Amino acid sequence: MGVQQGSMPSKKSDELLKAIFEDNFPDFLRFMYPEAEAIFDFDRGLTFMDKELLEIIPDRERKKGKRMADLLVKVFLRDGTEKWILMHTEIEGGNDPGFSHRIFQYHYRLLDRYRVPVETIAVFTGDRSQRRPAIYSYTLFRTSLEFRYLNYQIFDHSEDELLVMDNIFAYIVLACQKSLQEDKVPEEELAEQRSMIARTLIQTNRYSKDRIMSFLVFLKSFLFIRDKEINSKFDQYIYQVTGGTIEMGVIETIKKQEREKGLKTGIEKGKREEAIAIALEFKKMGLPIADIAKGTGLSIEEIEKL
Repeated sequence: MGVQQGSMPSKKSDELLKAIFEDNFPDFLRFMYPEAEAIFDFDRGLTFMDKELLEIIPDRERKKGKRMADLLVKVFLRDGTEKWILMHTEIEGGNDPGFSHRIFQYHYRLLDRYRVPVETIAVFTGDRSQRRPAIYSYTLFRTSLEFRYLNYQIFDHSEDELLVMDNIFAYIVLACQKSLQEDKVPEEELAEQRSMIARTLIQTNRYSKDRIMSFLVFLKSFLFIRDKEINSKFDQYIYQVTGGTIEMGVIETIKKQEREKGLKTGIEKGKREEAIAIALEFKKMGLPIADIAKGTGLSIEEIEKL
């Protein structure tokens, strides 16, 4: 097994999930709704509404750090109308007894502020024992309320079922399943699982080079392996299984995207502590100190001390 150097921060996992869900939201809808093509007009695109979502979450709630992977999306239906979809992701290990009430809060706050009905979907990414409430209700004398929402748990489908779905979101679900094995199985075994997911996606021959690259960025970071030699083998493996159709330059592209993400989150938001956390992760990945400094705005001396 590779050298243990500490676990990947859960916050980064949350951010990765949010990014990959956003990048593949049409396929997420196809995954959740078998009749999606008949319901949604994907040709009209999607509008992500982070600003509207943040406006209904008070600052005191945001600081708890439990809502990193939520998405609010405006979609168009085949009948020409527009609808809002709230996707809430309960991150690994979550068993919040107040979860269903929190989902209801999201719903009525959006309805109250924007007067728009919202389709709510909860995605649970914990292990098989994770609670997955799908209803919020109460009854008091002659008043009652029942709020139901669509929910999915990553073990609702087996690995074999996911591998034959021919939907990139199925591979995201599979990556979530495998991520629960981190620190529980040898890194070599986790690396084999990571390569298997990458190979299966590539062999579908359905997705563009950019979509594949985006997924590989997610996969390499989300299935967090510390061993540099294993990661180098993964880079070489991707080159081999694509028959050279994805150039080795993809590795530099991945690093560039990571640097740009660091620049955006670490500098534009003006959060020094976030820039330090990003720099630490980049340093673990083996990126050059000068590149980390350029991407995060920190000095070389500061990064060397991390």
